[in-house]
Amino acid sequence: MPTKTAAARREEARAAYDAFLAACPTRKLLHRISDKWVSLVLVALAEGPRRYNDIARAIAGVSQKMLTQTLRTLERDGLVTRTVTPAVPVRVDYELTALGHTLLPVMRAIKVWAEAHIEEVESARVAYDPKPARA
Repeated sequence: MPTKTAAARREEARAAYDAFLAACPTRKLLHRISDKWVSLVLVALAEGPRRYNDIARAIAGVSQKMLTQTLRTLERDGLVTRTVTPAVPVRVDYELTALGHTLLPVMRAIKVWAEAHIEEVESARVAYDPKPARA
């Protein structure tokens, strides 16, 4: 029986990924990228590098804590890079990586879909939600 190379074993494991399985690492990734702040940050960075405050101004309602946490997790996942430029004050820029750019069309499409269909969703919610009881 021939032994498999490390690359062959990795490829075999990659083919076995199934997000429907609880232990699959892709489940964690799907959880991460489905966060509303992640999609908004990625779209905000679509045009190129931005400073923290520029991102915060672009995304109404995001707290400093959530924006910082989101940028850190995106950096950890390899979707965003953080560049510190020594100056007074220190300049920090965030930018999509090549991997982040591959996710951008999906996130942009979801944002556009949500904006285009919100009225239909709101109507469905009104029709679904229970009506108040009459006195």
